[in-house]
Amino acid sequence: MGIPEPTTAAGAKGLAALIADPSHAVVALDFDGTLAPIVPDPDQARAHPGAVAALARLAPLVGAVAIVTGRPAGVAVRYGGFAGVAGLEHLVVLGHYGAERWDAVTGEVRAPRVHPGVAAVRAELPGFLDRIGAWQGTWVEDKGRSVAVHTRRTEDPDTALEQLRAPLLALADRHGLVGEPGRMVLELRPPGVDKGAALSGFLHERGAHAVLYAGDDLGDLAAYAAVEKLRGEGVPGLLVCSATEDGEAPVRELADRADLVVAGPAGLVALLDALADAVGAPG
Repeated sequence: MGIPEPTTAAGAKGLAALIADPSHAVVALDFDGTLAPIVPDPDQARAHPGAVAALARLAPLVGAVAIVTGRPAGVAVRYGGFAGVAGLEHLVVLGHYGAERWDAVTGEVRAPRVHPGVAAVRAELPGFLDRIGAWQGTWVEDKGRSVAVHTRRTEDPDTALEQLRAPLLALADRHGLVGEPGRMVLELRPPGVDKGAALSGFLHERGAHAVLYAGDDLGDLAAYAAVEKLRGEGVPGLLVCSATEDGEAPVRELADRADLVVAGPAGLVALLDALADAVGAPG
């Protein structure tokens, strides 16, 4: 199977640059919804069955592969099955939007201290949700360095999220945090960390001459913006949107800015395999 054709000139230029000089290219990928299918319980999320094998084929042929995720870095490593895999010896996972970093070469996670506002919000949220009359089925995911409020299990997830948005943003602001909206979720996390900053720092560290970034949700817009900024500075880039496989519409803000839309994690795995073929992977 060949590589799908990007729909934009900038995307075509980014893809061509990656294939022409893979040793100076960075492939950066979101985890949930991109490498792993979206599931009702985030604790049950796992990488697509073909993801690790596709990454292991591609990683030795490019300058670097990074997973950029809002999850804790160690959790993404476990749920992805990335540790100890031949071919992924130099994989990097930038967790909590870049606040944490796991390097396969050491197997260790490096991270700063947790923002005090996260502990305050964690303690206040249960009573807070009761007081504002949160919809039945609303639940809280503790990510350690952030807290996410999910509405996917409610009767009307989008309406529930919209009604919770203003009070949750006010709660975040009161504790020095910011709110990051997503698909049927709003995450309360420290300011100054996002996927754009994480990706930009990593690309600068690696001296990237080209970049591919793939994501699926609003939290990936900052990474898209970082790639678009680099394009303006002469660094080619390819933006990929992972749409869902179950008929749910893709996040329009992402799909409208993407150079290429693939059919969820399965489509992304196919793209990674095709890239590995194009840049000379054996087998």
